[in-house]
Amino acid sequence: MRPRSGPILDHLAFATWPIGGATAALILLAGHGLLPNYLSHQPNPILAAFGRDLAKGSFDPLIWLLAALGWIAAARPLTHLIQRRRLLDAQTSLASLRAMSWRDFERLVAEAYARLGYRVEETGQSGADGGIDLILRRDGRTTLVQCKRWRTQSVGVAIVREQFGLLMHHGADATIVVTTGDFTPEARAFAAGKPMELVDGMRLLELVRSVRWATDSDDAEPEPPRSDSITANSMERTQALSCPKCGAVMVERRAKQTGVRFLGCSRFPACRGTRGKPA
Repeated sequence: MRPRSGPILDHLAFATWPIGGATAALILLAGHGLLPNYLSHQPNPILAAFGRDLAKGSFDPLIWLLAALGWIAAARPLTHLIQRRRLLDAQTSLASLRAMSWRDFERLVAEAYARLGYRVEETGQSGADGGIDLILRRDGRTTLVQCKRWRTQSVGVAIVREQFGLLMHHGADATIVVTTGDFTPEARAFAAGKPMELVDGMRLLELVRSVRWATDSDDAEPEPPRSDSITANSMERTQALSCPKCGAVMVERRAKQTGVRFLGCSRFPACRGTRGKPA
């Protein structure tokens, strides 16, 4: 599978933008100083004439164009990274998730799992429907992800069965199907007992809220995390979001009788894994 782009390039984005800027600066320095001086003293008359033309500014438009391309190459990955992060932090409700384009939805899911500590690749294999959208890697395990931005239609067993076939074909460790809608009972029954995770709209909203960096209030269904509770600013904290029983995302909950806050499995009531009170 050939990766297109994605959170796997986050560190490269921050690492390469100075390289692009430095390349642009080097082009200007060479074109306006080093090359004219060097070439104009060459015994070859053609090179010497080219050096004199450079010194006169005859090739300035070309030099500035090359420098501009370097600056654009530096800014583009960093801009995409910032846009993806803002996209996730702006989501506050299930309605906002369902209003996304399928491309933004895929990017949001990629960013959410990246904040959980996964190395994420966007495969570029699928369009608005079908295929493997993301590949997650962490702790030597590979997970295939398919994203379904469906507002009302439930994901049926055929799609889940197809995803399981892709899991077996590629020899991955697990697979996840993410949707803004729901799954049919037949789809859930098929996935039971297999290395498959079905993330419906409500569970996706809990995941997004658990890794959001924004602290503005939500308008929403389950209680959002407080600004001093669950974050994903480090690998240590994101690992603490994993359920000790099934490995799914942990979300902040409040006990009905005591009001005590604790971390509960997002798959509740199917899984009742818990951790202590939020850090």
